[in-house]
Amino acid sequence: TGLVGRNGIGKSTLLKLLAGEIMPASGTIVRDGRIGTMRQAIAAAPQETVSDLLGVGAGIARLRRLAAGSGSAEDAADADWTLETRIGDALAAIGLPPLPPERPTATLSGGQRTRLALAALLLDAPDMILLDEPTNNLDASGRRAVAGMLESWRGGAIVVSHDRALLRGMERIVELSSLGARIYGGGFDVYAAKRAEERELAA
Repeated sequence: TGLVGRNGIGKSTLLKLLAGEIMPASGTIVRDGRIGTMRQAIAAAPQETVSDLLGVGAGIARLRRLAAGSGSAEDAADADWTLETRIGDALAAIGLPPLPPERPTATLSGGQRTRLALAALLLDAPDMILLDEPTNNLDASGRRAVAGMLESWRGGAIVVSHDRALLRGMERIVELSSLGARIYGGGFDVYAAKRAEERELAA
C-alpha cells in the first residue's frame, strides 16, 4: 500500500501509530504479527557498526567466539550458522557489496545506510514493514533496488513516498487529506487518473 498526501498531513505520524510508537488520541489500533519499520533519515549513531544497524551484532559476536575457540556451550546452542550467508544475500538483494560487520556506519553514505536499513528488514523478515520515504538519498540504481525488494516482498508493506515510479508498483494507494483517508485500488497511475476524474466531476 502506498500512502500519499501533502507534506505535514500526518503520513509519518500514521506510521508511528501503526508501529505502536505513539498512542491514538481516541480509538484503538489492533496489531497482529511483527512489524518492522524504516525511518525517513538513517543517521549514523556514534560508534554504530554495520552489524549494529543490521541488528546482528550479538549473532556475529557469537560466531566469532566459536571460530576463535572461546565460545561457550550456550554459544554453540544459540548460534545461527546461516547468519553470514543470509547477511550476504540481504546485502546483495538491496544492491550492496559485502560489508565488514565491524565497519562504522559513519563511513557509509546516506544512501548506503538507507540500503543497509532495508537489508536489516530482509534479515528480520517481519510480517509487515512500514517504510517512510525509502528512496530518499538514493540514486537511480538504489531506487530500482527498493522497487525490486518490494516486488519480491511476501509480507505486508505500507510505503510513504512521493516517488511516483515506486508508487506505480503498489497494489493500492491511500490518500491522506484534511477530510480523512481515501483508498484507491491499483498503483499511482490509476490513483492519478481517478483523482483527475473526481476533480473534473467536482468542477
